[in-house]
Amino acid sequence: MTDLETVQTSPTIDFTPKALDRVKTILQKPENADKALRVFVFGGGCAGLNYGMAIGFIKPDDYILETEGCKIVVDPKSMSFLNGMQVDYYETIQSSGFKFNNPNAVASCGCGLSFKTAQKTEMQKPKPCH
Repeated sequence: MTDLETVQTSPTIDFTPKALDRVKTILQKPENADKALRVFVFGGGCAGLNYGMAIGFIKPDDYILETEGCKIVVDPKSMSFLNGMQVDYYETIQSSGFKFNNPNAVASCGCGLSFKTAQKTEMQKPKPCH
């Protein structure tokens, strides 16, 4: 695992070396100059919440996690669901992608992208994934 140095405050998300290598590859593209990887949570999916990732700019209230020149940002609302999570990256003959190991999840969908926490929120309304 690679420890991420927290720039703004103490909550954190850990990225494995494979995941961090993939993030570096994505952020090094010319069109992504001065941008960060945004990790977020949004309502929906079979279990009520979904993981999301996007490339974008840093917002003033974001948690900023930085290591080896990679900036990873998380909005405060999402961080309450993601704090302590580990992100890994896998590649097989059939697929590749990021895998989320979230200690805050009490249940998840078979797809691995939808989860539920013990924390009840308005965002957490299950909808069919498939």
